[in-house]
Amino acid sequence: MKTAVIAGATGFIGGHFRHELEAAGWRVRTIGRTGSATDAAWGDTAAITEVLESADFLLNLAGKSVSCRYNARNKAEILQSRLETTAELGRAVAGCQVPPRDWFNASTGTIYRDARDRPQTEYDGELGSGFSVDVARGWEETLAAASTPLTRKIPLRITIVMGPGGGVMRPFVNLARVGLGGPMGSGRQKYSWIHVQDLFRAVMLVHEHPQITGPVNIGSPNVVDNRELMAEVRRAVKAPLGLPTPTRLLKAGAVLIRTESELVLKSRWVQPAKLQDAGFTWQHPDLGEALADILAADRG
Repeated sequence: MKTAVIAGATGFIGGHFRHELEAAGWRVRTIGRTGSATDAAWGDTAAITEVLESADFLLNLAGKSVSCRYNARNKAEILQSRLETTAELGRAVAGCQVPPRDWFNASTGTIYRDARDRPQTEYDGELGSGFSVDVARGWEETLAAASTPLTRKIPLRITIVMGPGGGVMRPFVNLARVGLGGPMGSGRQKYSWIHVQDLFRAVMLVHEHPQITGPVNIGSPNVVDNRELMAEVRRAVKAPLGLPTPTRLLKAGAVLIRTESELVLKSRWVQPAKLQDAGFTWQHPDLGEALADILAADRG
């Protein structure tokens, strides 16, 4: 029986991976906070090493949500929750007699600059600047610094993940239903996304292709802009009209709901070149169909 270890298995993405792997006959072990129903807890490196021993792959999704205000306290927690867990996993993998063959570590497509002129691939993408990029750089640098010569390490530059029960689309859907589902800001900022089912399938494809190395962009090849995103959301919920939201109102609203307007206003144009080169086929390549699938599942 093949074994996968998931760090951060209680979240939306981790829960989906656990369900899919167990359905496929895998043994799934988990790493999480003390007191949670996991096989090993953060801070107990020896226990984590034991859980990782002879595993086929490790998937690390641990980290505080970025959907919050970027004050000093939250910034520190966002950064530390990613770097400290990744560093501890590095020590645990290094202590294994038979370490995992693959280590997939979450990163983010927002590591690239605000791109409105051309797509950003793993081969020619330009890294950006600012807090979110600093977090992504630190995450990937911590992974690279881990001394694990027998384990392939893959940073997953994941775009916005959408799926049933995931919650990512709920604010957009709610806005559309009350007539506010128009373009946000200029509406020209790119929106890179991935259906959670294709995220799972992409990771499994990389696991099965040992020749793939380095960061891997995880997203649909059919990137849309914010105008197209909101039009598809309106179509999915049968909202005929949607008023636009100017940038100044988005920034004010972000303060009220304790998040950051960057999550909507930054242009993320992430192209999954390595997946395309490996012959990956998307089950949900088009946003309209993906939204219909997600909303149908949520209603069901």
